[in-house]
Amino acid sequence: MQQKNGARKNYILDTNVLLHDPGCICNFKGNNVILPMVVLEELDSLKSREGLCGCQARQAVRELSKIVEGRSQQSIQAGIPFEKNILFRVEPNGYHNMPEYADELDLKKNDNRILLTTLSIQKKEPETTTILVSKDICMRLKAEVLGLKSEDYETDRVILDDLYQGHTTTVFSSKEIDKLYESGLKCPKKLSLCPNQFVLIHARDNPEHTAVARFDGEKLVPLRYENRMAWGLTPLNLEQKMAFELMMDDTVKFVSITGGAGSGKTILATAVALEKVVEQRAYRKIVFVRPVVPAGDDIGFLPGNEEEKLRPWMGSFYDAIENLMYRERSRKPRKNCAEDNVTVDSLIEHFKNTGVIDMKTFTYMRGRTLSDAIVIVDEAQETTPHIAKLMLTRAGQNSKFIFIGDPTDNQIDNSLVDSRSNGLVYLVERLKNSNLTGHITLSEVERSPLAKLAECTL
Repeated sequence: MQQKNGARKNYILDTNVLLHDPGCICNFKGNNVILPMVVLEELDSLKSREGLCGCQARQAVRELSKIVEGRSQQSIQAGIPFEKNILFRVEPNGYHNMPEYADELDLKKNDNRILLTTLSIQKKEPETTTILVSKDICMRLKAEVLGLKSEDYETDRVILDDLYQGHTTTVFSSKEIDKLYESGLKCPKKLSLCPNQFVLIHARDNPEHTAVARFDGEKLVPLRYENRMAWGLTPLNLEQKMAFELMMDDTVKFVSITGGAGSGKTILATAVALEKVVEQRAYRKIVFVRPVVPAGDDIGFLPGNEEEKLRPWMGSFYDAIENLMYRERSRKPRKNCAEDNVTVDSLIEHFKNTGVIDMKTFTYMRGRTLSDAIVIVDEAQETTPHIAKLMLTRAGQNSKFIFIGDPTDNQIDNSLVDSRSNGLVYLVERLKNSNLTGHITLSEVERSPLAKLAECTL
């Protein structure tokens, strides 16, 4: 978003840009940032909503108030100097100045008001390049049809194909591989590794001789939990073993796991959490978190208390616990699941009553500090970078956060993000160089042959 060749540009922001990143204005270094009045009106109507959309709208309003506080009406319309040589102003609805479009565009629609305000600015200031910034593809298409330049908001974007995978491969001699299990291996300079990244090692002199190591920040070390189980569950493939290693290690405070449907993200995370809390007592409780996307944002209108409202959103966690209970072909529950006729609902109810399990949406987490807990955030690809950051700031002493999700576009319902701009990929890339974090991408579908066929073929 930075100026090119020293020429200032007019960037007109659509409402969805501020909802995606409430602090977006500071990312337009050396340019003019303009908000049509209708954008403020939309933020005002959205700020009272529940869920992520309302949260983002309120934060955007707070950020804007910091800029305009104490300023006169004239200065707000003329332009307020802001950090990074940014000039910020609010533009009164300029669509009245474009009567030639009155028959083409329905002015009752806010998108059309924003478009015509942008056209009005372009008409008044022809010497300055004017660009509409929007997260809405249709909005950008309409802008192009009207002769306007338009852009997506690209700050903090990550190309999904370039996303950090959490593992790599290399070649050592058989003798060096043997040394791995004795004292660890010094990392060769040619390997540029992140802390807690995994390395699949092949023997140079014997391709059948392999090993898997983890980089501890200084050297390559063997896996510590390779032959362990969690609440009766054993990892089914190499990538699952890597994810299992990160989740079982209490020194790794943040773990992110990406993968398609049926790759085992939720059941692995749930099994480790139950093992750590119920069996090992390493943490006091498990907090399951599910972002409620804007399409179904207002759970306040659903009947029942908070717990009853959340039940439809927490189906993946219920399914994971049920599958763990009846994982054997004999369909026998685990011994610690009490009687043979125990149900997943009764077990979860027991865990809730004893404080072992808590289920929340992010709306109910605001202002809380989560200490002595494992926090599993499912469908994390639905969060914006701002919301993902806010979730992590809930971390208290002796807490571990596990973010899981599928960041491909066909698995994202939140219109404010896509595969390149969601909070999950943002955290993966931003945190990969810390020894407190680890990431793994799961590529194998293990749910069933049919699930694998559907994921890979359809």
